[in-house]
Amino acid sequence: MNFSNILIKWYLQNKRDLPWRKTADPYQIWLSEIMLQQTRVAQGMPYFFAFTEEFPTVFDLANASEEQVLKLWQGLGYYSRARNLHKTAKYVADDLNGSFPPSYKELLNLKGVGEYTAAAIASFSYNEAVPVVDGNVFRVLSRYFDIESDIAQPTAKKEFTKLAYELMPKDNPAIFNQAIMEFGALQCVPKSPNCSVCVFNDSCLALQKNKVDSLPVKSKKVKITNRFFNYLVLEDILGNTIVQKRTAKGIWHNLYEFPLFESSEIVDFNTVAGIVKNDMFSFHTIVGIEECSEAAIIHKLSHQHLHIQFWKIKINEALEKGIDLKTLKSFPFPIVIYNFIEKL
Repeated sequence: MNFSNILIKWYLQNKRDLPWRKTADPYQIWLSEIMLQQTRVAQGMPYFFAFTEEFPTVFDLANASEEQVLKLWQGLGYYSRARNLHKTAKYVADDLNGSFPPSYKELLNLKGVGEYTAAAIASFSYNEAVPVVDGNVFRVLSRYFDIESDIAQPTAKKEFTKLAYELMPKDNPAIFNQAIMEFGALQCVPKSPNCSVCVFNDSCLALQKNKVDSLPVKSKKVKITNRFFNYLVLEDILGNTIVQKRTAKGIWHNLYEFPLFESSEIVDFNTVAGIVKNDMFSFHTIVGIEECSEAAIIHKLSHQHLHIQFWKIKINEALEKGIDLKTLKSFPFPIVIYNFIEKL
């Protein structure tokens, strides 16, 4: 079909030089696809190199500890991806003798692997004719064909998948999948695409109807929750501190943090002093309390905005299980906490 031919020609002339495009190894392709979920290529690339250097095979990744994996993942966000990555590596190494499932349907059984990731691995590694459908694909197809289906609805996914499959050359599905994703990432971008230089500017229905900015249609809006975190950074007479592991389900599961109290709003010095002296650390001799920044740090997650304040609490004794700064930096932390530690 003309659309596919033009798209693939554009891709061959404009594609980025990305390491996971130089291999059919399902391990490396799986790694890259998990890392690129909710993540820009420029941000994910250094992590891909770090992981493939530290864990060159799925067996190496499986044999690592979860803390090693989380530490190497630190800063990439959406940490459930890293935990699922580690669990899946163990399953592939231990139960499948290191061989990834060889088909789209079987790949869906892996933890952390959804329809998009399974389609990417199946087409790039095994040349299986399965279309990938992500935000880029929704955008390209909805604009080119003027499709107003709400992409937040499950029925839209089926509609776009069917269309992509019809457009896909069945003898080379991998290049079509790469091409349409790359086109959405580089040319048919979400805001202000340069349609004047687009290879489809004489056939794109959205451009002809002046609807580029209104497609794709997405009605579902994410509800943002505001949370207020107050981290208490103890410093004893030796300069040591303490941290705790977040074992509860939710954000940052199994990462480390300083002792925390969560409030319903931004709190002042007197509130913190009262909680420190009368509640959380009443058994210590407090010699000083200091707020570490003039304003709360706002750390934005997909569904939550965290308003974070750090408070340094100096005590006049040695902590029983105190940790020095060098050891502290070896723990996996949420990046907002690690950045604070780097300034200590």
